Amino acid sequence: MKNCMVQGSPCWYSLTDNKKRKLPGTLELVTTAAGNLACINSVLANRIVLDGIKCGAIDALARYPSIRTEVRYGEENSRIDLLLEDSDNLCYVEVKNVILDMGGGLALFPDSITARGTKHLRELMRVITFGHRAVLFFCVQIAGINRLGIASDIDVEYARTLRQAIDEGVEVMAWNCQLTRFSNTLIGPIDFVL
Repeated sequence: MKNCMVQGSPCWYSLTDNKKRKLPGTLELVTTAAGNLACINSVLANRIVLDGIKCGAIDALARYPSIRTEVRYGEENSRIDLLLEDSDNLCYVEVKNVILDMGGGLALFPDSITARGTKHLRELMRVITFGHRAVLFFCVQIAGINRLGIASDIDVEYARTLRQAIDEGVEVMAWNCQLTRFSNTLIGPIDFVL
């Protein structure tokens, strides 16, 4: 969570009385080094994108009448975040939560080495070979962001594999969220730069 945990900065958490949880609290929002709110609850990214698809806000993914979540697939024992289906095609959507705020409206992904993220890229490339659609959806949960880049200095292998995935047909979508202490709303696409 590079650039997210700033000593003494405001943060927000939620509490639950769920006895199955190890801890009763979940850290939800932090103030980044650049002074922006960032939602670090990565589970919310999948929910936000799913809601955006269901309500038709994401035009490029709106035509699929069937949506399933956490479906097992691939050769590397993976689960796809969202599997969209119509009568003619499957669309595999892998959602990534972006929280690395570089300031000046720029966010980067990943914020640490992500062997799992690289595995997901390989799996997305494989589904294209079967004639399916593959989408890597970056959900940028940081206020004030207008462009997304790849942190190749943090994970060289992820950056290399992402370039290969794009060359092989994996679609990349980067959308930002409007964040307040009380709400988190997917608002629209932002520039993606390699």
